[in-house]
Amino acid sequence: MKLFKVLMIAGVAALSLTSCNDWLDINNDPNTPTSADASLNARCVYMQHYSIASYMIPSSNTAYYCGQLATATGAQQTGAMNWNLAATNRANNAQQWFLVPVGGNLPDLYNQAMEQGAYHYAAMACYMKAFGFMNMTDLFGEAPFDEAFTDATNPKYNTGKEVFMGCLDLIDEAIELFQRQQDASATPLSAGDMWNGGNTDKWVKLCYMLKARWLNHLSKKAAGSYKDGKYDQAEILACLDKAMKSNADNTVVYHEDNNSSTWDHEGWNEPVDYSTLYSCIGMNNNRMFVSKCFYNNLTNFDGKGIEDPRADKFIPWCRSIKGEDTPAEVKWTADGLWRRSLGVDLNSNIISNGGIKTSTFKITMYDKKGNVTEKADSAVRYTGAWTAANGYDTLYVQGQSGSTGYGGGKDMLMRKGSYKGTPVDESALSGVFWTRPTSPTVIGSYAECCFIKAEVLFNQGKKAEAFNAYKEGIRAHINFVNDICNMWVSGDKTLETVPSFTPMKQADIDNYLNNAIGTAGDLTLAKIMTQKQIAIFFTTEMWLDMRRYDYNPSIFMGWNKPYMYENTASYWTYCPQGKYPRRWNQASYEKDYNAANLEAIGAQVPGALDLPVGSNGLWYLSDQICTLPVWWDSTQE
Repeated sequence: MKLFKVLMIAGVAALSLTSCNDWLDINNDPNTPTSADASLNARCVYMQHYSIASYMIPSSNTAYYCGQLATATGAQQTGAMNWNLAATNRANNAQQWFLVPVGGNLPDLYNQAMEQGAYHYAAMACYMKAFGFMNMTDLFGEAPFDEAFTDATNPKYNTGKEVFMGCLDLIDEAIELFQRQQDASATPLSAGDMWNGGNTDKWVKLCYMLKARWLNHLSKKAAGSYKDGKYDQAEILACLDKAMKSNADNTVVYHEDNNSSTWDHEGWNEPVDYSTLYSCIGMNNNRMFVSKCFYNNLTNFDGKGIEDPRADKFIPWCRSIKGEDTPAEVKWTADGLWRRSLGVDLNSNIISNGGIKTSTFKITMYDKKGNVTEKADSAVRYTGAWTAANGYDTLYVQGQSGSTGYGGGKDMLMRKGSYKGTPVDESALSGVFWTRPTSPTVIGSYAECCFIKAEVLFNQGKKAEAFNAYKEGIRAHINFVNDICNMWVSGDKTLETVPSFTPMKQADIDNYLNNAIGTAGDLTLAKIMTQKQIAIFFTTEMWLDMRRYDYNPSIFMGWNKPYMYENTASYWTYCPQGKYPRRWNQASYEKDYNAANLEAIGAQVPGALDLPVGSNGLWYLSDQICTLPVWWDSTQE
C-alpha cells in the first residue's frame, strides 16, 4: 500500500472540478497548485481510493436488507435490517464520495491521458465513471449523467435506462483503451494503479466481468439484444468467456493497518490504509451479528448436516467459559476457550423483546486456594459464562474487530474488558472475515463469474453445465478465503489458535464440495443464488439479486421478511405490505439544490407519478419512494 502515500500529493486534484479555462491563465499563482498540476498517476490513486469508499459505504447498509445480518446499533443498519425505510441510509456518502473526489477528476484524467497518449489512464477514467454511475442508478434510479462534471451548476437528470446504457458504452470504451498500446513517453499505468499493479489483462477481464454482471441485472426484461435494453443471455456468456478464469485474475484491494500519516480529507478524517468496511462496521460496537438464516446456510446447507468450512471464518467467536446450562448447539474449540456465536432469528420478536444482548465482561480474582482476592499475584478468570439467568441471547457474538495500527492493539482481536487499565485476553472477540482493518476489498472475482454463469445456464435448462459452474464458484471462493486466512496467520502466528483465522483443512473442503452442495440432478436456482450470497457477502450486489428475484423465499434459502417489519404498522407507511425496498431516497443536497430537475424527471419514470405524495405534491418526497423499482428492476422498456 505504498501507493497510498501518493494521496498526500494527489489531494490537489480535488481543488478544481474542471480544468482551468485559458482566460484564467493570467491569474495563475505559480505557488498554488491547480488541477492541471496533478500527475496522472497521483490523480488515479486518489480516485481509486474514493471509488472503493463510494461503493463499500453503501454496501455497509444495503447488505442488511437481505436478512443475513443483524445489528444492535447504527440507524442506517438498523433501518435496513428492520425494513424501516424512514430510517437514515448512506445516500449522502454514496453520492458525495463518488461525485466529488472521483467524478470531479474524471474529465481531467481522461482529457490529459488522451492528450499524452496514456490510454490506460483514459481507460481508468471510463471504468470509474461507469462503475460509479452504475452504482448511482442501482441505488437511486435516476441521476445527472449527461451534464455531470460540466459547467452546469444544476445538471439535468437522466432516466435509469439512459444511465445504464451510458455505463455500458463507457465500459466498452474502457476495454478498447486498456488494449491500446500507450505512447512510449506516457506514464505507465503501474505507477498509479494500486488495484492491479498496471496489469491491463486483469483490467480487461474485470471490465468484461462487470459487463456480464450488469447485463444480468436485466433479467426481468424481454429476451433480445442488450443494445436495445433487453436480456441478452448470449452476450452475458460471451463476456464471461473473456472475464476471470481463476482467482489469480481477481481484482482485489489489500489493505494495511499501520495508522499511516495519510488520512482521508474528503470524509471522516481516518487513515486511508484500512478497509472501508472496518470503518463502517468492524470498528463499531454491536454493529454486526449473523442472522439465523445465514448461520443455518453455513452450518447445514440444504439439510445435509455438513458444515461449510467457511462457517468459522464468517461467524464471530469470543473467548468464554462453558456454563452449566450452556446450550448443546453452541460450538466450542477443543480447548474450551473459544465460543462461536449463534444466529439471531430476525423472524422472531428478539428485537422488540429487549434487543440483542451480549455478555457483560466481568473479572473475578482468585488466589491459589480458590478464594476471591485482589492480590497482585492472583490469577485472572473470566466469569462472564453463559447461564440461564443471563438469558439465552447472550450467546450472540458481535463481529467487532481489533486493530494494531489505528486501534493500537497487539493483534486483530478486540478485547472488550480490561483490568486496571490493561486489556484482558479472556475478553477477546475474533471479528469476522469481511470487516477487519486488513480485510480485502473484492472489486471483481472469478467466483462471481461462476455464479452468474451458473444462473444463466440453469435458466437455459443446462443443469449439468450450471452445476459445474456452481461448484467451481463455491470452490473458488473457499480457496480465496483460505488464501487470506493463510496470509493473516503467516503475519501473526498467535492467530493460528483462533478458529476465525485458522486456515481450512483440505479434507473439510473436499467433503463439503462432494457431499454438501448437492448434484447436477438436484440443482436448484435457490442453491445457486444462496451460495452466491455467501460468496458476495457485504456487497450491494446482494441487494440487487434480492430485487431481481423479488425477495422470493423459495430462491433465497431460509430467508423471510423481518419480524419487526411484519409487526410494526408504522413501517408500512413507507413500505406497504406486498411491497419491498427497491431504491434509496435521493441525497439531501439533491433535494435541496437540484429539486427542479429532480421533479422534472419524474414524468419519465414509470410509476413515479402514481406514488402517494401527500401535501408536498412531489414524487421524490413520497413516503413510499423507496418501494419504486429502478429501471433494470422492472419490465419497463
